[in-house]
Amino acid sequence: MIVERMPAHRRRPGTGSVHREELEVRTCACLEFVDVTDAVAAAVERSGIADGLVSVQSLHTTAAVVVNEDEPLLLEDLRAALERAAPCQLAYRHDDFAVRTANLEPDEPANGHAHCKALFLGASETLAVAEGRPRLGRWQRVFLVELDRARVRRLCLTVLGT
Repeated sequence: MIVERMPAHRRRPGTGSVHREELEVRTCACLEFVDVTDAVAAAVERSGIADGLVSVQSLHTTAAVVVNEDEPLLLEDLRAALERAAPCQLAYRHDDFAVRTANLEPDEPANGHAHCKALFLGASETLAVAEGRPRLGRWQRVFLVELDRARVRRLCLTVLGT
C-alpha cells in the first residue's frame, strides 16, 4: 500500500532534467513483495522526462528493490529461496545484544536474517525511460521487498533525462 509521495523537482538548463520523489510504502509482513511499478510509472510521467533513466532506491538496509514477475507461485518460490539463504530461526551475531554495541536503538529488533537476505538482493534498480514510461519487459514489475517486519518504508525515485 502506497502511503504518500513527497515530490522535489529540479531542472538544469542545457543539461537535461532531474526529478526526484520519495515514496512511502506501508508493508504488512516479512518477505512481502509490494508492486510499486505503477507508482514508479506515475513519477516518471510527472517528471515530464521522455528519455533517460529512473532509479528506484530503498532507503533501508532491510528492504530491497527488485525487478521480477508478479506471479503468485513464483513469489512463493522467491520467499522460500530467501528463507533458505538466511533462515529467521538461525542465530545471528547482529542479534546478540549482550555483546553488540554499535547502532543500537532502544527497541532494537532481532533482524540479522533480514540484513543477510538483503545481501542477496539489492537496494536499488535502474530502468530505462523511453517515450515517458519506464521500459519494462512484458512480465517485469518493480517490487519493494520487505525483509524484516511490517512498517512504513521509503523509496527514493530519481528520473534523469530529457
